[in-house]
Amino acid sequence: MAPGDQPIPPADDQRFGLNGSSSPQADPAHGNGHGHAKSSFAALTLGALGVVYGDIGTSPLYALRETINAAMSGTIGSHGGSATIIREVPRDIVIGVLSLILWSLVFVVTVKYVIILLRADNNGEGGTLTLVALAQRAVGKAKGTGWVLALGMLGAALFYGDAVITPAISVLSAVEGLKLVTPAFEPYVVYIASGILIGLFAVQSSGTQSVAKWFGPIMGIWFLTLAGLGIYHIQDDVGVFASINPLYGIMFFVNHPGVSLVVLGTVCLAVTGAEALYADMGHFGRGPIQSAWFFMVFPALWLNYLGQGALILHDPTTIDNPFYKLAPESLILPLVILATIATIIASQAVITGAFSLTRQAIQLGILPRMEVRHTSEHTSGQIYMPRVNWILLVVVLALVWSFRSSSGLANAYGISVFGAMTVDAILAFIVIWKGWRWSLLATSALIVPFLAIDVAFFSANMLKLLHGGFVPVLLAAVLVTLMATWIRGSGILFEKTRKADVPLLELLDMLAKSPPHKVKGTAVFLTGDPIVAPAALLHNLKHNKVLHEKNAILTVRSLDVPRIPEDERVRIAPIVDGFWKIELRYGYMESPNIPRGLTILRKQGFKFDIMSTSFFLSRRSIKPSANSGMPLWQDKLFISMARSATDATSYFQIPTGRVVEVGTQVSV
Repeated sequence: MAPGDQPIPPADDQRFGLNGSSSPQADPAHGNGHGHAKSSFAALTLGALGVVYGDIGTSPLYALRETINAAMSGTIGSHGGSATIIREVPRDIVIGVLSLILWSLVFVVTVKYVIILLRADNNGEGGTLTLVALAQRAVGKAKGTGWVLALGMLGAALFYGDAVITPAISVLSAVEGLKLVTPAFEPYVVYIASGILIGLFAVQSSGTQSVAKWFGPIMGIWFLTLAGLGIYHIQDDVGVFASINPLYGIMFFVNHPGVSLVVLGTVCLAVTGAEALYADMGHFGRGPIQSAWFFMVFPALWLNYLGQGALILHDPTTIDNPFYKLAPESLILPLVILATIATIIASQAVITGAFSLTRQAIQLGILPRMEVRHTSEHTSGQIYMPRVNWILLVVVLALVWSFRSSSGLANAYGISVFGAMTVDAILAFIVIWKGWRWSLLATSALIVPFLAIDVAFFSANMLKLLHGGFVPVLLAAVLVTLMATWIRGSGILFEKTRKADVPLLELLDMLAKSPPHKVKGTAVFLTGDPIVAPAALLHNLKHNKVLHEKNAILTVRSLDVPRIPEDERVRIAPIVDGFWKIELRYGYMESPNIPRGLTILRKQGFKFDIMSTSFFLSRRSIKPSANSGMPLWQDKLFISMARSATDATSYFQIPTGRVVEVGTQVSV
């Protein structure tokens, strides 16, 4: 079945991007080999502040408040009381919570992601699906990689939960600061947050290039503000420095076993966004991301949490919103404005991350084709996906209006974040053990402690399942069902159509014995399996009874590397007189562009004029079948996904005036 068909069924050895590539390894410490070397290290570090650390950088807005409230109350979703009835917050609770937050930042973010996972790159790129590609390559096709792909699907599905909860909780928590300026704003918080979010998603189509240059400097100001506010209030109770001792965190669990799991489920709010370190490595490189963390982000976060803890110990009535009460009353409004801008930037990071993840999933064959628009002429990674954008907006607004507060949304946050982190840890174990060829003992000693931490956080968050935690679970279940349906349906469709296909060489022998009438020009026939004759070629011969002078059997391959160098993009080989096999190769971070790819052939001696070339695509109409191998509901779901997929002409960026589509009907 051709790439022009609906949907795309790649060849068996390519279905899930199992082939490797000889593309050179980039140096992630200085960029990813795609233009980053031209940017200064300082500029990349500043850029990482704006894109990579927006999510975790806005966690102080709510993380400590929710954790101490959980410790004080011991019940999910309730708080330790209002500011008017709290007279004292026990010192051991504050110091214990601060210690848990600090050492979570150390182990989960610093050691696991910044030091270890940033080294597990695929030609400079990172992310869950990158780990899938590396793990598939490490395990090898002979041993099967379906379970590796299943893990990747689950991790990707959980990331989408993060992508909808982050904008909702971040913007809500920032706007809630207006209530401290004047209580008159309280009834309008949800409306204001909704307006900001609608505006944010509405501008996605124009791209972020014009405003992205401000992300880094603004977040730089934000982190300096976090540090400054924290330092200013640490003097309220310098005893908070005792939290450096991890024994205080351990003793919290010993002294308060009844609320330990509840508190662990809220401590995780302080490390949300850590996965962005790895996912965005290809944009900035390992070195700039690490430098931004060690020299700016981590110190600023730690100082701010210490300042909030000291303020609460000094004045327990600030427990209702300790972050904003770090600022003098006259500066609360400017801080609310700055926090709102910071949360918009944090939201932008996960939205663009969702676009990138979706494109990778399409290229790896686990989602149907969707429209991809490039919003920058210079940066291939800046894309906009309309369907994904508006689905995200609808879900985000539904969350805002359902929970109506950042405290309510906090219950839904941890499951998606630590579910994805657990998947990353499992995949990293496979890559280090099989790919890096470490011993099982050494790999276990390195990864199992982090996996245990992730599982502990994930388990603690499962306690919130009935109090909002069902949202990411339900969303992940829906997405995994869609992905599994697409993969299974595509495989069934591929096998069914292959049985009726004619081997290409057999057809060419028949044409040599009984040549049809030939016309001038070049015909390009798209196919996912170059071994068999494309359906469009057969129908052209059957109905039009003509053959072009030049005929190219074109296959588009998606490999398990992020990008393919231009000199390795195209492979061409003659078959018989007038026929060639052409293979265009793309990485999972790239969007296929067939006309641009074919222009490379001119350098290899294959002369053709794109405006006198006809592209033949086969569009298949899929009907449900009683013996498809899938339940009827899944059959109909697959057909619905296939019909809604973006047409091959748009997806492969082929000039519409040069396309000839041939329709056939297939039962699945």
